[in-house]
Amino acid sequence: MSMNNIFDEIPSLLESEAFDEILMSENVRIERILSKGHVSPESGWYDQEENEWVIILRGSAVLDFDDGTTVRLDAGSHFNISAHRKHMVSWTEPDTVTVWLAVFY
Repeated sequence: MSMNNIFDEIPSLLESEAFDEILMSENVRIERILSKGHVSPESGWYDQEENEWVIILRGSAVLDFDDGTTVRLDAGSHFNISAHRKHMVSWTEPDTVTVWLAVFY
């Protein structure tokens, strides 16, 4: 049995958003995402094949959806994004590493 801490090995400098796979199975993938002022790539909206449930463990972020909806997430906030619901990250805290936990199912 291996034990880890979600807050271990968080770099203070992040040149780009970091994605760390925590667990992967046939039907579920769990990632830790680290952002520090990062936003979605200019290439456009995320349009994912699977559902995604996210929770902010530290920091804050704003998600924009192609239907005009905007959702702000702060520490403890969680949100479910249905498959193929186009979205992007439009803001994350510039001075704090935002720690996300994302469950893809």
